[in-house]
Amino acid sequence: MECGGSSQIEIADCLAKVEETVDGVVASALGFATASARELDQTTGRDVAVRALEAGQAAWSAYRDAHCEFIGATYGGGSGTGIAIRSCRIELGRARARALMAASR
Repeated sequence: MECGGSSQIEIADCLAKVEETVDGVVASALGFATASARELDQTTGRDVAVRALEAGQAAWSAYRDAHCEFIGATYGGGSGTGIAIRSCRIELGRARARALMAASR
């Protein structure tokens, strides 16, 4: 885990900052992917790439939320639940940013 600390509070605070950073990276990557999709739509004269990207992003966001809630549920309501949920969101966010950047090339 990238956030060390002597208490769960310190770890949770660190993960909150990391998640905020990852969310910003995803937003930036989405901006690049949207620009690429818009350019593709203009080049092809079709109106499909941006709509497909928007639908994909909405589906990914719903998946991330549901999946990470499931991961949290596997902790049985224990004190590590919040940390597990944030860690999951960070991991999936990083993967999403990579996928969006790959689609922007």
